[in-house]
Amino acid sequence: MLYFLENENYKAGVDTLGAELRHFIKKDENLELIWQADPEVWAGHAPNLFPIVGELPQQQYTFEGKTYHMKRHGFARRKEFKLVEEHHDKLVFELTEDEETLQQYPFAFRFLIAYTLEGNKLSVTYHVTNTAEQALYFSVGGHPGFNVPLYPGEQYEDYFIGFEKEETLQRQLVSSDGLQNGQTEPVLEQGNTLPLHRHYFYKDAIVLKNLQSERVVLGSSRNARRIEMEFEGFPYLGIWAKPEQPRYVCIEPWCGIAGRVGESGDLTEKEGINKLAPGQTFARTFSIAVL
Repeated sequence: MLYFLENENYKAGVDTLGAELRHFIKKDENLELIWQADPEVWAGHAPNLFPIVGELPQQQYTFEGKTYHMKRHGFARRKEFKLVEEHHDKLVFELTEDEETLQQYPFAFRFLIAYTLEGNKLSVTYHVTNTAEQALYFSVGGHPGFNVPLYPGEQYEDYFIGFEKEETLQRQLVSSDGLQNGQTEPVLEQGNTLPLHRHYFYKDAIVLKNLQSERVVLGSSRNARRIEMEFEGFPYLGIWAKPEQPRYVCIEPWCGIAGRVGESGDLTEKEGINKLAPGQTFARTFSIAVL
């Protein structure tokens, strides 16, 4: 079921399936920012990734000597969330463990996703609470896809990702099964602008670690419109599209990352995993603003 936030200038729509953002519209232009999930290209809009980010070796991991199976990016994006708060400017959705999740993930949790619309900015806040009496291990992240190009007459290559600070970027290369292979490749040398080119994505996502920036913009050389994303507290960033028909780009802030070729498979040793003590809550927010 789809729920909406709306003010004078903007409208956002969120589905209970995956608590996924489906629309973010600039009303005066009827400008849809979010990719509309063409199944022939990519059938997502803006999935929420939990309790893992990326791929696991052979789609499995171990915890306390037992093996569990989980698909790429976890199960939250395929689960129905419950709407627990509804206001004109805020929606909050909830997911907790059930029989199906416990078969994949032996933890009790409360996962809240809050959407807040304030002026031209839509904020997405993740709250993960450990409701059990043992430590909770998890990753969480966003995967919003944006229409590129935004306006008629533009080309994909007119667009760029602009970083808040000057960066020298090495992408973490991944194997054919989506795992980090331990190799890197330079994509930007002492600059703050990364042009969008489909050739980047022939090697899957651009996976970045250790960014100086906590803000990026998606922009075009042919118009003044900018989409700004802020992601303070997210140690990894993914940039991705399918290269065959690049009509969108995903800008993905992550607290977690795909597994690595040759790793032990123990969830507690996984790179980027977060550990939460009983009763504690983990919170992170990223935002999307239209400039």
